[in-house]
Amino acid sequence: MTTGAWRRYLLLVGILAGLLEVAGSLPATAGAAPTEGTVTTAPTEHVILFVLEGFGQESLKGGTMPHLSKLVKDGSVTWSATGVKPALRLPTMASLVTGMPVEKHGITWNNFEFSRGYPRSPSLFDYLDLSGGRDSAIFYMDESLYQLARPEPYTDYQLCGALRSECQPDKIVSYIRQYFKKATSGHGYGHAILSLPHLLVVHLPAAGRAGVAHGWNSKEYREALKSVDAAMQAVLDLFKEYKLSDRTTIVVTSLSGPGTDVGAEAPTTETPVVPWIASGVGIKHGQTIRRPVSIIDTGATVMRILGLETHTEWESRAVEEIFQTAAVSTADASEKKR
Repeated sequence: MTTGAWRRYLLLVGILAGLLEVAGSLPATAGAAPTEGTVTTAPTEHVILFVLEGFGQESLKGGTMPHLSKLVKDGSVTWSATGVKPALRLPTMASLVTGMPVEKHGITWNNFEFSRGYPRSPSLFDYLDLSGGRDSAIFYMDESLYQLARPEPYTDYQLCGALRSECQPDKIVSYIRQYFKKATSGHGYGHAILSLPHLLVVHLPAAGRAGVAHGWNSKEYREALKSVDAAMQAVLDLFKEYKLSDRTTIVVTSLSGPGTDVGAEAPTTETPVVPWIASGVGIKHGQTIRRPVSIIDTGATVMRILGLETHTEWESRAVEEIFQTAAVSTADASEKKR
């Protein structure tokens, strides 16, 4: 057995054990896999997932975020995706990566607590590896998210946070650039990754922090939006530099809209409403998403973009209407062949 096969065998044993542990509390009908006869576009090879904070439709006013505005124009968008309760950074990010609501993944606190360990629920990153050997790279910008940085042979994490003044969007871009250079050097990055990841997760909370600290109509908030927009474009330029743009799809969402402090100790009582955007290869242009979308749906949609199946314990659902080729029934497909 090769090293890679042995690694995935051990991982599969671990994931199956985790699934048995949570299966008793999960509904049998959750997260149906794609139906037989589904016709899809050719899957892309790479997904960039940008996770912002303090961002909403009004954040684009005045030309503050021209690059993100172009992604919206060229892609599919809803400005009213639902977040999760409590509306805090760590529980919301946990829901995003596990495809489960807070009451199922169990992370209700908002600071890294070593004694609590890592989430037991299988994550998006686990399923990417098990379904097709897809590697991930995650760049988080908050210390609380160490709680989600479970050591994995197929996932590389790099984190910095608010306690480090130099941890700004441009610093994260420099980390990603270093990552790309090392990952393509032939010697790998860290302990495992020997090529560019299929999923790149980039957390950019600067706007939310500026809004909380200085006000949501402040100059500092607008400047933070500009820095986030510039960082996103720098990552896209990096993909262009490595000739990956024609094989890449971009997903953008936010842990919070303007006015919400996801770093607070006490959450708001309301269920947050956040933007959710997809753009790039295989995505409809200028599409307004009509069906209800939850931030929890991000995981299943990433799987769908990469041509992989979702899994039954998820409450995550792929946002099918964003794709250029819609799903059709087996009967429809047979009729077309006649």
